[in-house]
Amino acid sequence: MEVNYSLNKVTELASGDNDFIAAIAAAFLDEVPEAVSEIEVGINEGDFVKVYQNAHKIKPTIQLFDIPVFEDLVMIQNWGKLEQKDKNIANEFKRLSAIIKTVTSELKSDFKL
Repeated sequence: MEVNYSLNKVTELASGDNDFIAAIAAAFLDEVPEAVSEIEVGINEGDFVKVYQNAHKIKPTIQLFDIPVFEDLVMIQNWGKLEQKDKNIANEFKRLSAIIKTVTSELKSDFKL
């Protein structure tokens, strides 16, 4: 299975504590997919605040797991923060959503969650 995340920073943060690493993975699964769903709702409703808040909320987690959609997430966050009505972020959201679905599956499999 291709891995679309890295545990390097997570392992460093956890000082090698495997239970803590598993807890961080579980927290990812609890928070990130839901936030991505809320971002989608916000985009569809033109709710800039919802988009900004949820993108901002998951940004540290995306960095922690080195998931390769950070730039897309920043663009989405800025769309919400700056209320960029004239900017289309559909492609960025599509990439974000797809990779988060993949990472979610990988983490569930890798950590038996």
